[in-house]
Amino acid sequence: MIGLFGGSFDPIHHGHLLAAQAAVEVLGLAELRFVPAREQPFKEGRHGAVPDHRAAMIDLAIEAEPRFGLERCELDRPGPSYTVDTLRQLRAREPGAEFVLLVGSDAAADLPLWREAAAIPELAQVVMFARGGGPLPAGAFPAVRVPAVEISATAIRRRVREGLPIHWWVPAPVADYIAAHRLYLDGEG
Repeated sequence: MIGLFGGSFDPIHHGHLLAAQAAVEVLGLAELRFVPAREQPFKEGRHGAVPDHRAAMIDLAIEAEPRFGLERCELDRPGPSYTVDTLRQLRAREPGAEFVLLVGSDAAADLPLWREAAAIPELAQVVMFARGGGPLPAGAFPAVRVPAVEISATAIRRRVREGLPIHWWVPAPVADYIAAHRLYLDGEG
């Protein structure tokens, strides 16, 4: 099974990586691919870094984990990025593969609002992340418990704008990349 973990990853951080590792272990995934959106439909015009920078930061963050990979299909087509289009593209490219779409419990609650939502569970098994030590959320999809980590990309971008360190929030190569490319110094996100 191949896990697909989509999002803005603006920037990727330790919370993303811990969730991905938990999914690999619990679900026995052979591979987990991070799928950065060119432009998320619910965040149009609000990404802090361009897609190529976000992809480069993912590559840096995952280089030491052989089961993690970067899936560029959403980056290589015009936005906005719709999950149903990505799943159809991957199934056409890899007809024998079995895909597991990993979504946060908040995103799973919004799944009915996604483009062609009814088709998504037909194209991939949907599994949601459940954060923290509380009960698993009730829902239509199975859940994987992941460590509760109070890190958000929004807080990281704010820290960069305020000149605060982020080395313990993101992998060191990602922090260095953000500094070298002067990312997140402007903007509201």
